[in-house]
Amino acid sequence: MATDSLAAVDFGGYTLLENASLRARNTLRVDARAALLAEVRDIHALPALLDWPAIRNMPALALGEGSNVLFTGNFGGLIVTLKTRGIEIIGEDGRTARVRIAAGEHWNDVVRWSLAHNLCGLENLSLIPGTAGAAPVQNIGAYGVELEEFVHLVEAFDLRERRLETFSKNGCEFAYRDSRFKREPDRQLITALELNLPKSREPVIDYAGVREELATMKIEGKPTSPQIAEAVVRLRTRKLPDPALIPNAGSFFKNPILPIEFANELKREHPALPLWAMDQTHAKLSAAWLIEAAGFKGAREGDAGISERHALVLVNHGNATGAQLWALAQRVREGVREYFGVMLEPEPRVIGSA
Repeated sequence: MATDSLAAVDFGGYTLLENASLRARNTLRVDARAALLAEVRDIHALPALLDWPAIRNMPALALGEGSNVLFTGNFGGLIVTLKTRGIEIIGEDGRTARVRIAAGEHWNDVVRWSLAHNLCGLENLSLIPGTAGAAPVQNIGAYGVELEEFVHLVEAFDLRERRLETFSKNGCEFAYRDSRFKREPDRQLITALELNLPKSREPVIDYAGVREELATMKIEGKPTSPQIAEAVVRLRTRKLPDPALIPNAGSFFKNPILPIEFANELKREHPALPLWAMDQTHAKLSAAWLIEAAGFKGAREGDAGISERHALVLVNHGNATGAQLWALAQRVREGVREYFGVMLEPEPRVIGSA
């Protein structure tokens, strides 16, 4: 296959593209390229794909909708995108339903499907961008709820051993915005997940303005899951810039979790700093507040910027390169460290950084 070819070749269970542009495949709209890109429709075709002599020793990278990645340069290996589809209930009792979800499903479609089938739990995770397969990698969370709570198992293809494996919830090693899949990003390609979704549960509405939004919606009494989902959609739409209008990857920095003594000391020095006790030893701080207080909200260097609407969001105002965006992110991190003594961690995976 010629290296300058842009033609896609269909091999049945997958389509292969050389020298593939990634600009439309990452929500920051960074203009990077991949040596090879495979769109896989049948996971059973993965061994044949990976056994190509030209591919066998290439680095491989799983890419969903590109909403949690920053390319700081071209990728000289194989990018695998799953185009698998399917959501179904595979078992249930009076309290819960077990739902199997193909990795290629859009995450917000999964949330809407669950609500349409009168299942609860995912409503607080409404409007999070990306695919279902990416959700366990990041252990996605929002408004007081994390995916980990509902995971029964995750199915993944081991790119080294060339076989499907199944991981229990404990085997996924979930943590705050973290999992074994994130810590071994070149090892596992998530192909499906199974969730245990309750048919009823106590609403989680005491986090980041959800209760207030429900009051604005004139919802009285115990809200339903669809009503909570609507409140979350309103909050996210109002607070976060739309990637379709201004390219971004959502929250770029994690909320730092610090020893509670240090967190309380910062709170005494800065009384307005939002702080949430995690347990008796650690507390979580608002990264957005730290960034804004350090003077970076709305900052801009060329086309690389920090959103004026939300200080956690790194944005591309036009033609910023990945390297330029990462340089600004590094400047924000260093500024917050100098001001507060806290080093922020990026939430997306940065491909190509040292």
